[in-house]
Amino acid sequence: MFFLVSGLFLLGLGGLVSILFWVPGLVDRRKLRELLGPRYPMVYLVYSANGPLLVLAGVILLFKYLQGGG
Repeated sequence: MFFLVSGLFLLGLGGLVSILFWVPGLVDRRKLRELLGPRYPMVYLVYSANGPLLVLAGVILLFKYLQGGG
């Protein structure tokens, strides 16, 4: 049951972060670029750590639950 709840939570959170980042108008990337200057590529590092990787972790936990692991 732990893997099911954790997997669903991570899947939802990662999906939400991805949607918020890629829907135009929700995140003003030009303003971020002005604020961060040469450190702007770190935005993509933070996004990848908090978007797709959370979705991947959620999917892995769900597969573990479905295979009888918990």
